[in-house]
Amino acid sequence: MLDYVIKAGTIVDGTGSAPCQGDIGVRDGIIVQVGGTITESATETIDADGAIVTPGWIDVHTHYDGQVSWDDVMDPSAGNGATTIVMGNCGVGFAPVRPGGEKSLIELMEGVEDIPGTALYEGIEWGQWESFPEYMDYIASRRYSLDIGAQVAHGALRYYVMGERGKENQDATPEDLREMSRLLTDALSAGAMGFSTSRTIGHRALDGSPVPGTFAPDSELSAIADAMARAGRGVFEMIPAGTVGKLEALGGERTTPEAELALMAGFSRQSGRKVTFTLVQSPDYAPDTWKRLLEMTVSANQSGAQLFPQVPSRPIGLASGLSGYHAFQRRPTYMKLASLSLADRAREMSKPEIKSATMSESDVPVDQPGSMANMYRLFQTAAPFLYPLADPVDYEPDPSLMLGIRAATSGQDILSVLYDYLLEQDGAAMCALMGGANVHESQEVLRQMLVHPETVTGLSDAGAHVTLICDATMPTTQLTFWARDRHKGDRIPLEFLVAKQTARNADLYGLNDRGRLAVGLRADLNVIDFDNLRVSPPKAFHDLPAGGTRLIQPVSGYVATMVKGQVTRRNDADTGARPGSLVRG
Repeated sequence: MLDYVIKAGTIVDGTGSAPCQGDIGVRDGIIVQVGGTITESATETIDADGAIVTPGWIDVHTHYDGQVSWDDVMDPSAGNGATTIVMGNCGVGFAPVRPGGEKSLIELMEGVEDIPGTALYEGIEWGQWESFPEYMDYIASRRYSLDIGAQVAHGALRYYVMGERGKENQDATPEDLREMSRLLTDALSAGAMGFSTSRTIGHRALDGSPVPGTFAPDSELSAIADAMARAGRGVFEMIPAGTVGKLEALGGERTTPEAELALMAGFSRQSGRKVTFTLVQSPDYAPDTWKRLLEMTVSANQSGAQLFPQVPSRPIGLASGLSGYHAFQRRPTYMKLASLSLADRAREMSKPEIKSATMSESDVPVDQPGSMANMYRLFQTAAPFLYPLADPVDYEPDPSLMLGIRAATSGQDILSVLYDYLLEQDGAAMCALMGGANVHESQEVLRQMLVHPETVTGLSDAGAHVTLICDATMPTTQLTFWARDRHKGDRIPLEFLVAKQTARNADLYGLNDRGRLAVGLRADLNVIDFDNLRVSPPKAFHDLPAGGTRLIQPVSGYVATMVKGQVTRRNDADTGARPGSLVRG
């Protein structure tokens, strides 16, 4: 007898093959039949008629390093069909950690990934681990709605070994390098999925200092490469210098994107390991730099490297609203209202005298130079290019919808228009930057990146940037926008997109037991009402430890999500099943 039969679905199996109609049988957490008509009885039948059935999404760029301690649902990833996630990206994490070293790692995570320090202090079970293998054992002792892989973060490793010298980005001594190499080899041998580092000065702790390892010399990267070669496992993940521009206001990046790619190719050849790195259309460089980097990737891979540029499925959106960061948050009048409920804040702000006072004031500087609270400056400068977010969200809106056009048409000051917009929907209105004024052009670049044979899809940052970026819905957006809704340019075949975020990512991390709908593999899968799949604008939830706020985009259309043969979500609601745990590399 089967545990489940998924009946009469359109099977998109993750291999890139054309969809086909048929049934899927599941027994003891394993897929036992794919396709055809199943007549064997089952404990439960899931009606998939009119729906698509896919492997579960594998999200390789998340930041749940702290959330694993206080949460077992793992939203927003679980609500977006992810069944396996990889965390510990961008060189930031919480292991290894010496007793008393928590503060520096929290301030680093808060600065880089915009996760409230109050939540990290209160929610993490500090003291349950010191070494990275102990951290993995801690995760393995818990159960979740999905599987979790963990990577060693350069910032945490360097700080553990070098203390303040590491935090200050001083060069490592030969003894430091030997100890970092030993600890990394031990972690990889114990099942760490890889090692991550950040080399952009845009990633900073609260005090403004770059992530430990940002300026690591060749000798340090060589020691890391040798450690990974000795372990014979693990992926090297990197945020290259120049990813978010030249950053001259912060002193300027110390190298170029082309030099970074050459460095990664050399690292891959020396270590024998795969390297995945962020690739976006970066400001401040020639518009076709991304094409040049892809060409260099092809050439490097033909000569023995294993490079996997990691690209997003939509422009990385910076969301603004009264529940998150906005242009007026450092105005004294607003700061007096900030503790009010959202509705009361909007009600007070709608008073003419409150608006007049707010608009006339200067901003109160933020004490911490690395805090994301400084985003108010960006939203003031970029106000003309903000797009109101409709429901469902249109990820290729017409430029005429920008607030700057609204201001020009009405003859009003742009900040006045922005102020009024933020009060709409009783203060719940959200707007966002969507890759610049010409969203169509940005999406065309992403389409070409997505269909390139060398790339992988990721960069959701799920679990991070909790009041600024809601890109954890990227796996869903890949389907709704690229396969179904795009109307201003070419779409991407559904079967290609499914393969890209399942089998392709599984292969990157050596997850050979998942990522495809095939007999003998784990029953990690989604049943999706593709025609009605929907991504809505962000909404505020006050459910982080210490009452912290996070923005989550509601998603609907997931009929069922299954992890290891157990239904973890049904009709977009958590079932309470917790079959997920640590996955070791």
